[in-house]
Amino acid sequence: MDPPAADLKSENKVTGQRRGIYYGWIMLPLAMATLIASSPGQTFGVSVFNEPLRLSLGLTHGQLAAAYMFGTLLGAIPISFIGRQSDRHGLRRVLMVVVSVFSGACLFLSFVQGWIMLVIAFFLLRMLGPGALGLLSGNTLAFWFDRRLGMVEGMRLVGMALAMATIPALNLWLVSHWGWRGAYQILGIGTWLLLFPAIALLFRNSPADVGQAVDGQDGSGQRSSSGDLPSQIFWGLTLSETLRTMSFWIAAIGTVLFGLIHTAIFFCLVPILQERGLSAGDAAAMLTVFAVCLAVTQLVGGILADIMQASYLMCGGLVGLAASIWMLLLADGSAMVLLAGAGLGVSQGIYFGATHPMWARYFGRRHLGKIRGTLMTMMVASSSMGPLFAGLTRDWLGSFGTSLIVFTITPLPIAAFSLLAAPPPQATRLEARKSPAAGRPLDD
Repeated sequence: MDPPAADLKSENKVTGQRRGIYYGWIMLPLAMATLIASSPGQTFGVSVFNEPLRLSLGLTHGQLAAAYMFGTLLGAIPISFIGRQSDRHGLRRVLMVVVSVFSGACLFLSFVQGWIMLVIAFFLLRMLGPGALGLLSGNTLAFWFDRRLGMVEGMRLVGMALAMATIPALNLWLVSHWGWRGAYQILGIGTWLLLFPAIALLFRNSPADVGQAVDGQDGSGQRSSSGDLPSQIFWGLTLSETLRTMSFWIAAIGTVLFGLIHTAIFFCLVPILQERGLSAGDAAAMLTVFAVCLAVTQLVGGILADIMQASYLMCGGLVGLAASIWMLLLADGSAMVLLAGAGLGVSQGIYFGATHPMWARYFGRRHLGKIRGTLMTMMVASSSMGPLFAGLTRDWLGSFGTSLIVFTITPLPIAAFSLLAAPPPQATRLEARKSPAAGRPLDD
């Protein structure tokens, strides 16, 4: 527990109980802001800078794509380590460090002078943005909510959907006024100035830090030996135990597929549509429809995850992904492209609305950082392979058709297997709860 948080225990009446405000509702916008702050390292945030950056550094399209791929692959490696540190030192401390270094990475990118420096910059941005900030934001609400975890996760993810709809336009405006170097300097400094003080002043690791209980209950439940959360909430399988469950691998492979396929589609969207006689304007319209549908269905998916089995939602999301890529493959006009964009948004919203709360509910919170850190490593690494696969098939075979066919077929068997993604056996979960928090090793 952070020292400032300990002092807040004496102020619990001011922070929540006297006013009747549950502090988790303050943590929700903080988690949303943390996720949105990862935008300078997300593909949709970086893509606006690709052409001016490439021309400024004198790189070919292949050299730029290779720098992004290598940076992403290298950036995926340390994410599980960052997750482990959040388990050990708490989300707040790790998040303050990550935000500071991420802001520095934005500044570093603004000074790159060659391909090697660009690889290092992409490594830092991808590791700390979609990797670390995405991971820490995703773990935050699991320590504050249980019964309504699906709903609040859906609300958190709405923030990212809105960022996808607005951040590219903001970045384009910044580039047009200050150039790509000045734009990244503004993003780096702005991110730190807006987010770091909010985290330092308002972020708390768990309800116990403000004298409250999970979901805003009366806090009378039995507490774990960690003193942070009730014992029925703060349980958890270790990483090695989690990796031995079929449910983890089904959900992880589905998550990896979404990252790989979506990154490939959006990174290559303009040339994919140009092959079908469409324009960059159609690509922009498709992205807008995608973002709007994603914003709505992530909230709906999160609410549904609180009342029905995650496996059904996962299956529906993967089938929807396959159907959407099929529509894009057959698209011969703007209407079909917009329908494909809507399908991609709906399918991702339903799938991630189900899986984001699932990690805490299936595998517990005690080792959540390390478990989701491993997942994020897999997802970020795989996302670098999607554009490479699509680009290589385009170079070898003359069109993106083959890659789109592969992307259509691949999710279907995983969709069928997802119906088998049940929670770990109750005996295993109860055994994990019995073990005291201090007695379970961090190393698996």
